[in-house]
Amino acid sequence: MSERIIFRTGEALVAGGPAGTGTAAEPEIIIGELDGPVGTALATLTGNQAKGHSKVFAILNTDIQVRPVTLMVSKVTVNNSRYTNILMGTVQAAIANGVLDAVRAGDIPKEKANDLGIICSVWLNPSVATDDNLDHQALFDIHRKAMALAIHKAMTNTPDIDWLLENQDKITHKYFQMGLDGKI
Repeated sequence: MSERIIFRTGEALVAGGPAGTGTAAEPEIIIGELDGPVGTALATLTGNQAKGHSKVFAILNTDIQVRPVTLMVSKVTVNNSRYTNILMGTVQAAIANGVLDAVRAGDIPKEKANDLGIICSVWLNPSVATDDNLDHQALFDIHRKAMALAIHKAMTNTPDIDWLLENQDKITHKYFQMGLDGKI
Protein backbone atom coordinates (compact mmCIF):
# COMPACT_ATOMS: atom_id res chain seq x y z
CA MET A 1 0.00 0.00 0.00
CA SER A 2 1.25 3.45 -0.84
CA GLU A 3 1.90 6.14 1.75
CA ARG A 4 -0.94 8.49 2.65
CA ILE A 5 -1.26 11.51 0.43
CA ILE A 6 -2.68 14.19 2.68
CA PHE A 7 -2.38 17.41 0.69
CA ARG A 8 -0.33 18.02 -2.44
CA THR A 9 -0.47 21.01 -4.75
CA GLY A 10 0.59 21.57 -8.32
CA GLU A 11 0.12 23.88 -11.25
CA ALA A 12 1.12 24.06 -14.87
CA LEU A 13 0.93 26.54 -17.71
CA VAL A 14 0.77 25.05 -21.17
CA ALA A 15 0.35 27.25 -24.20
CA GLY A 16 0.04 26.31 -27.83
CA GLY A 17 -2.47 26.10 -30.59
CA PRO A 18 -3.00 28.84 -33.13
CA ALA A 19 -1.65 32.21 -32.00
CA GLY A 20 -4.10 34.44 -30.18
CA THR A 21 -6.81 31.81 -29.86
CA GLY A 22 -7.00 31.50 -26.07
CA THR A 23 -6.11 27.82 -25.99
CA ALA A 24 -3.60 28.08 -23.12
CA ALA A 25 -4.33 26.08 -19.97
CA GLU A 26 -3.32 26.81 -16.39
CA PRO A 27 -4.77 24.30 -13.93
CA GLU A 28 -4.00 24.65 -10.25
CA ILE A 29 -4.70 21.49 -8.29
CA ILE A 30 -4.93 20.00 -4.83
CA ILE A 31 -4.70 16.22 -4.38
CA GLY A 32 -5.33 14.30 -1.20
CA GLU A 33 -7.07 11.44 0.58
CA LEU A 34 -10.87 11.61 0.59
CA ASP A 35 -10.90 10.98 4.36
CA GLY A 36 -8.74 14.07 4.97
CA PRO A 37 -8.88 17.82 4.33
CA VAL A 38 -9.09 17.46 0.54
CA GLY A 39 -12.14 15.20 0.84
CA THR A 40 -13.80 17.68 3.17
CA ALA A 41 -13.05 20.56 0.80
CA LEU A 42 -14.29 18.57 -2.20
CA ALA A 43 -17.59 17.74 -0.50
CA THR A 44 -18.03 21.32 0.69
CA LEU A 45 -17.34 22.78 -2.75
CA THR A 46 -19.69 20.31 -4.43
CA GLY A 47 -22.55 21.36 -2.17
CA ASN A 48 -21.70 25.05 -2.24
CA GLN A 49 -22.59 26.01 -5.80
CA ALA A 50 -22.34 29.69 -6.76
CA LYS A 51 -23.86 31.41 -9.78
CA GLY A 52 -21.23 31.79 -12.47
CA HIS A 53 -18.81 29.44 -10.68
CA SER A 54 -20.44 26.02 -10.84
CA LYS A 55 -18.34 23.11 -9.71
CA VAL A 56 -18.56 19.94 -11.78
CA PHE A 57 -16.87 16.56 -11.79
CA ALA A 58 -14.41 15.80 -14.55
CA ILE A 59 -16.02 13.27 -16.87
CA LEU A 60 -14.96 11.45 -20.00
CA ASN A 61 -18.51 11.74 -21.32
CA THR A 62 -21.92 12.15 -19.78
CA ASP A 63 -22.26 9.56 -17.00
CA ILE A 64 -18.60 8.41 -17.09
CA GLN A 65 -16.88 10.05 -14.11
CA VAL A 66 -13.11 9.83 -13.85
CA ARG A 67 -11.17 8.37 -10.91
CA PRO A 68 -9.71 9.77 -8.75
CA VAL A 69 -12.80 11.94 -8.38
CA THR A 70 -11.87 15.35 -9.77
CA LEU A 71 -13.84 18.52 -9.12
CA MET A 72 -13.44 21.38 -11.60
CA VAL A 73 -13.84 24.94 -10.33
CA SER A 74 -13.79 27.76 -12.89
CA LYS A 75 -11.46 30.71 -12.22
CA VAL A 76 -13.52 32.82 -14.64
CA THR A 77 -17.15 33.82 -14.08
CA VAL A 78 -19.20 31.70 -16.46
CA ASN A 79 -22.04 33.77 -17.95
CA ASN A 80 -22.15 32.73 -21.58
CA SER A 81 -23.70 29.51 -22.89
CA ARG A 82 -21.02 28.99 -25.54
CA TYR A 83 -18.27 29.40 -22.95
CA THR A 84 -20.14 26.99 -20.66
CA ASN A 85 -20.39 24.39 -23.42
CA ILE A 86 -16.66 24.63 -24.17
CA LEU A 87 -15.68 24.52 -20.48
CA MET A 88 -18.05 21.68 -19.68
CA GLY A 89 -17.34 19.81 -22.86
CA THR A 90 -13.93 20.06 -24.46
CA VAL A 91 -12.08 21.18 -21.32
CA GLN A 92 -13.96 18.89 -18.94
CA ALA A 93 -13.10 15.85 -21.08
CA ALA A 94 -9.49 17.03 -21.40
CA ILE A 95 -9.08 17.32 -17.65
CA ALA A 96 -10.59 13.85 -17.15
CA ASN A 97 -8.18 12.41 -19.70
CA GLY A 98 -5.25 14.22 -18.06
CA VAL A 99 -6.15 12.59 -14.74
CA LEU A 100 -6.16 9.14 -16.33
CA ASP A 101 -2.87 9.93 -18.10
CA ALA A 102 -1.36 10.68 -14.68
CA VAL A 103 -2.59 7.34 -13.32
CA ARG A 104 -1.24 5.53 -16.37
CA ALA A 105 2.14 7.31 -15.95
CA GLY A 106 2.32 6.23 -12.32
CA ASP A 107 2.10 9.75 -10.88
CA ILE A 108 -1.09 8.72 -9.09
CA PRO A 109 -0.91 5.20 -7.68
CA LYS A 110 -3.60 3.11 -9.39
CA GLU A 111 -4.45 1.39 -6.10
CA LYS A 112 -5.35 4.81 -4.65
CA ALA A 113 -7.70 5.85 -7.47
CA ASN A 114 -10.80 5.42 -5.29
CA ASP A 115 -9.23 6.93 -2.17
CA LEU A 116 -7.97 10.26 -3.56
CA GLY A 117 -9.71 13.43 -4.62
CA ILE A 118 -8.52 16.26 -6.84
CA ILE A 119 -9.75 19.83 -6.86
CA CYS A 120 -8.79 21.64 -10.06
CA SER A 121 -9.09 25.39 -10.53
CA VAL A 122 -9.56 25.76 -14.27
CA TRP A 123 -8.61 28.80 -16.29
CA LEU A 124 -10.19 29.02 -19.72
CA ASN A 125 -9.68 32.22 -21.67
CA PRO A 126 -13.05 33.98 -22.13
CA SER A 127 -12.07 34.74 -25.74
CA VAL A 128 -12.92 31.15 -26.70
CA ALA A 129 -16.60 32.09 -26.54
CA THR A 130 -16.22 34.50 -29.45
CA ASP A 131 -13.72 32.56 -31.57
CA ASP A 132 -15.64 31.10 -34.51
CA ASN A 133 -12.50 29.23 -35.59
CA LEU A 134 -11.66 27.73 -32.19
CA ASP A 135 -9.55 24.61 -32.61
CA HIS A 136 -11.26 22.25 -30.15
CA GLN A 137 -8.66 19.52 -30.68
CA ALA A 138 -5.81 21.91 -29.80
CA LEU A 139 -7.77 23.16 -26.78
CA PHE A 140 -8.39 19.56 -25.66
CA ASP A 141 -4.77 18.50 -26.15
CA ILE A 142 -3.38 21.51 -24.27
CA HIS A 143 -5.72 21.17 -21.27
CA ARG A 144 -5.08 17.41 -21.13
CA LYS A 145 -1.32 17.92 -21.13
CA ALA A 146 -1.52 20.73 -18.55
CA MET A 147 -3.62 18.63 -16.17
CA ALA A 148 -1.27 15.65 -16.35
CA LEU A 149 1.70 17.98 -15.83
CA ALA A 150 0.09 19.71 -12.83
CA ILE A 151 -0.55 16.31 -11.24
CA HIS A 152 3.02 15.21 -11.95
CA LYS A 153 4.35 18.36 -10.32
CA ALA A 154 2.08 17.89 -7.30
CA MET A 155 3.03 14.28 -6.77
CA THR A 156 6.78 14.91 -7.19
CA ASN A 157 6.82 18.19 -5.22
CA THR A 158 8.20 19.96 -8.26
CA PRO A 159 9.80 22.42 -8.19
CA ASP A 160 11.49 21.51 -4.93
CA ILE A 161 12.67 24.07 -2.41
CA ASP A 162 16.35 23.75 -3.37
CA TRP A 163 15.59 24.57 -7.02
CA LEU A 164 13.38 27.50 -5.99
CA LEU A 165 16.04 28.98 -3.72
CA GLU A 166 18.70 28.51 -6.39
CA ASN A 167 16.64 30.13 -9.13
CA GLN A 168 14.64 32.77 -7.26
CA ASP A 169 16.63 35.72 -8.59
CA LYS A 170 16.74 34.35 -12.15
CA ILE A 171 12.98 34.26 -12.62
CA THR A 172 10.68 37.21 -13.26
CA HIS A 173 6.93 36.67 -13.46
CA LYS A 174 5.84 37.06 -17.08
CA TYR A 175 3.13 39.66 -16.40
CA PHE A 176 5.31 41.61 -13.96
CA GLN A 177 7.94 41.82 -16.71
CA MET A 178 5.29 42.95 -19.21
CA GLY A 179 4.32 45.70 -16.77
CA LEU A 180 7.95 46.73 -16.42
CA ASP A 181 8.21 46.81 -20.21
CA GLY A 182 5.07 48.99 -20.46
CA LYS A 183 3.09 46.32 -22.32
CA ILE A 184 0.26 46.15 -19.77
